[in-house]
Amino acid sequence: MKRYGPVLLLFFLSPVLGELISGSAPPVEFFRPFPLLVLASLYGSGAILVREITVRWGKGWPTIFTLGLAYGLLEEGLMVKSFFDPEWMDLGVLGTYGRWAGVNWVWSLDLMIFHSVISIAVPIFLAEYIFRARRREPWLGQIGMAVFCLLLLAVTLLGYFALTTYRPPAVLYTLAILVTLGLILLAKRMPVTWFTIRTGAAQNPRWFGILGFAAVAVFYLYLLFSLPSRGIPVLTTILLTLAWMGIVFWIVRQISGGGAWLEKHQLALVNGVLVFFALLAPIQEADAARTDDPTGMTWVGIALLVFVIRLQRRSIRMKSINEGEFAESI
Repeated sequence: MKRYGPVLLLFFLSPVLGELISGSAPPVEFFRPFPLLVLASLYGSGAILVREITVRWGKGWPTIFTLGLAYGLLEEGLMVKSFFDPEWMDLGVLGTYGRWAGVNWVWSLDLMIFHSVISIAVPIFLAEYIFRARRREPWLGQIGMAVFCLLLLAVTLLGYFALTTYRPPAVLYTLAILVTLGLILLAKRMPVTWFTIRTGAAQNPRWFGILGFAAVAVFYLYLLFSLPSRGIPVLTTILLTLAWMGIVFWIVRQISGGGAWLEKHQLALVNGVLVFFALLAPIQEADAARTDDPTGMTWVGIALLVFVIRLQRRSIRMKSINEGEFAESI
C-alpha cells in the first residue's frame, strides 16, 4: 500500500467525486461491476495522468486546473459527445439553451469547470493530503504512465463507439481535439503558482469552508440549473459563470493573505465543497422528477460527511506536528 496506495486511492476517488456524490451515477448504477470499472478507468486514469504530468513538469495547481479542463473536454466532448449531441440524456433545457452552431455552449463551459475542479483537482488534493509524505514525488514509472494512457484511450474509444449512436460533425470533432491539445500545451506553460506569496496571515479556516460551500452552491444551483430555466440571455449566463470563477479566485487570494495559507486552510476549502454535495444527496434521492433510481443517495451523503469529519480530525491531530510545514500557494 505504501507504493501503490496513492494510485489506487486516486483511481477510485476521482469517479466517486465526479459521478457518485454528484448524483450523476447513483449507487444502484455506480456500484455495478462494469460501470464502476469503466468510470474508474475514465476518471481515475485522467486524474492520475494529470497529477503525474504536473509533477514531472515541476508545475502546480494552475497546470492541474488547466489539464482538468482538457480532461473535461476529452470526456464530455470526445468520448460521450455531450458537447455536441442535442439529445444527450443529462442535458435537459441545456439541449436547446445555449446551443449554437452545433455546440451546447453553456453545458460545455459548465462541465469543463465541473470536471476540472470536482473530478480532477479535488481528488488529487485529497490523495496527496492522505499520502502527504509522497505528495511531491511521482507515483508511477514510465510503464505505469503508458498503462494509464492506454486505459484512458481504450475507454474513450469504447464510449465514442458504444455509448450512443450520435456522431458529431467531423469539423467540430476535429476542433475539439485541437482545443484539447491546445489546453495541454497551455498547461505546460502555466506558472507554478497563481500568485506570489506575500507576507501576511490567512483568515480562519472556517471562512475557507464557507467559501468552498458557497462557490459550488452558486455554480451548481444558480448558474448551471436556475439561470437557464429562467430564459436569461445565454451570453449573460456565460459571462456570469466566468465572473463567478474570477470572484472566487479573488476571494481566495484575499483571505489567504496573498497565498500565505496552510494545509488546514486548503483542506477547509475542499471540505466546504464536499459538505455541499453531502447535503444535496438526500434532496436528490427525494426528487420524484428523476428518471433514474437515486436510491441510496442519502447514505452517500452520510458517508461523505463522515469522511469530511475524519479529514478534519486528522488535520487537528497533525497541527501540533507540522503547523508550519505546508505553506504552498495555489
